[in-house]
Amino acid sequence: MGRLFGTDGARGIANTELTCELAMDIGRAAAMVLVGSHSGHPKVLIGKDTRRSSDMLEDALAAGLCSIGANVVKLGVLPTPAVAYLVKKYQADAGVMISASHNPCEFNGIKIFSADGYKLPDALEEQIEAIVLDHISEYPHPTGWAVGSVQYAKEACRDYIDYIRSTVPYPLDGMRIALDCANGSASRTAQTLFTELGAQCHMLFDQPDGVNINDRCGSTHMDALCQYVKENGLDAGIAFDGDADRCLAVDEQGHIVDGDFVMAICAADLKSRGMLEKDTVVGTVMSNLGFIRFCEENGIHFVSTKVGDRYVLEKMRMENYNFGGEQSGHVIFLDYGTTGDGQLTACQLLSILNRRRAKLSSLSTLMERFPQVLVNVKVTAEGKLRFYTDTEVRKETERVQKILGKSGRILVRPSGTEPLLRVMVEGQDPAQIQQLAEQVADVIRQQLAE
Repeated sequence: MGRLFGTDGARGIANTELTCELAMDIGRAAAMVLVGSHSGHPKVLIGKDTRRSSDMLEDALAAGLCSIGANVVKLGVLPTPAVAYLVKKYQADAGVMISASHNPCEFNGIKIFSADGYKLPDALEEQIEAIVLDHISEYPHPTGWAVGSVQYAKEACRDYIDYIRSTVPYPLDGMRIALDCANGSASRTAQTLFTELGAQCHMLFDQPDGVNINDRCGSTHMDALCQYVKENGLDAGIAFDGDADRCLAVDEQGHIVDGDFVMAICAADLKSRGMLEKDTVVGTVMSNLGFIRFCEENGIHFVSTKVGDRYVLEKMRMENYNFGGEQSGHVIFLDYGTTGDGQLTACQLLSILNRRRAKLSSLSTLMERFPQVLVNVKVTAEGKLRFYTDTEVRKETERVQKILGKSGRILVRPSGTEPLLRVMVEGQDPAQIQQLAEQVADVIRQQLAE
């Protein structure tokens, strides 16, 4: 991770950490990097989620871009993967998404996509960081014609919806589903998309007010969706996060179907149709042991990366794989998109269900989930750095791994987007792994917390 950009863009509390001044400087620096190899005005798209601070940051970012000579096209509120798709469709030089994904409304973030629709490469992020933080170059001040302009793309959501529809191999006719939009970006697209595909949609948390994004709803708070699906006898439920780049599902019995199960169902279907490149799935070190065992038992090669969909994507592109993702619901169908896409994933999953006339609970039996405990420990930024060299935390982690042996594992890692250390323990005894996870968390609190 860099000093400004983490695993998923630059993030912080809007107006204190991620300020208008910083957003403007990021816009200036990004434009300088683009203008350096551009003979005219580079074109940069800006999308945003429903946070109240998104308008403020959008204007600051646009001002920074225009002040260096970039032309800005405002897309309005739409999902992150829509920006990644539209940057290619609209032949732009870059795209920017203003969102903090699943975080509470006070947070916000800036994520940049290059002209090919992929997240900005590390080298370009480092150039932007050097300009913003180290002031290696002064900002130019073009005048007259050389100043950039702002335009609006009124058909952005429609263009994205049409594309996602085109990827669905089998319609959703007759399906009754619930869609939890997390009061976020999916509120603008999900009902239209899934209704046009033939589903009867029950909409939940699709009335954003600027502050209710991810508030006890969406893919991080699924109790309401689980209850609604079960009580109303629906076929399935889908929960998106704030910017709709990921999703989790709920089966007809009201049980959560996480990203590992979604990937197992989709991977098995792709393999059966000869569409799983090299019979390989790319996951992360957080992928459940049950998913890894599913792959072994079904002739699928499992490749692991660091946590973060950008690392999954890097491995997929490097080795020419076409399917991968994370337990959290970031799933990448590289044949259709350049980043995780919650609505694309949900469409593919529901299409499989309808084509096979199967219940989601039945397909979920493809894999057996190992009990897994995740404990988040709040630490300071300094504590996240000291984690790598703290001997007491390392000793405690090694002690727990010896107890688990070959029937389990422990993973302790810093969050790429929040001031947290995450302790994940898997094993066969739920009570034991919970106790072990808490013991490690206590040592982290003693050594690294405030």
